[in-house]
Amino acid sequence: MKLSNKKTLLKKEQILSAAIDIVKKRGFSGATMEEIAAELLMTKGSLYYYFKNKSDLMYQCHNFVLSQATEELEEILAKGGPVKEVLRKMIEKHIHYAIEEKETFNLIMEPKRYFNKEQLELVLKLRNYYEGLFDEIIQRGLKSGDFHAEDPAIARMIILGAMNWIQQWYRVDGRLSKEEIVRIYYDYIIKILE
Repeated sequence: MKLSNKKTLLKKEQILSAAIDIVKKRGFSGATMEEIAAELLMTKGSLYYYFKNKSDLMYQCHNFVLSQATEELEEILAKGGPVKEVLRKMIEKHIHYAIEEKETFNLIMEPKRYFNKEQLELVLKLRNYYEGLFDEIIQRGLKSGDFHAEDPAIARMIILGAMNWIQQWYRVDGRLSKEEIVRIYYDYIIKILE
């Protein structure tokens, strides 16, 4: 890779990182190109060298975070181990992203609202792949006899739906820590699958 390409890639990553931080603070609607540029000591116009518009930048932020989450789930699955333990780690990772990357990760809930047709197609493809990782661990558990699910796809939708809802009610200063939430969710999810 040429040095100029490396510099461009590095700058894009810096912009994405700053944009993700601002989206965390202000939400998707509250994040502005001006604020992102100011955070990086750039002009707003300079951002358009790297991204077509705010929608493109937000798509890239979401894709970046969802891709990271996907890679981490893939690593957990690849390491293997007892299926219940692998599932617990996957639940912990998903809840981490649902809480720590709430605004950016939350775009997964209503992608049609935020992305153009081409972006939507790519987001849905990655989202379906992400969901498929949970299908994979459920199938492993069914094969090993650790899990029993009449309809594994419905079980997966219940599991992900419940974990995604955390974004609606979780508060940093709430009565439950992230670790307690993971434990409680795991206990309930295992009951669905046993």
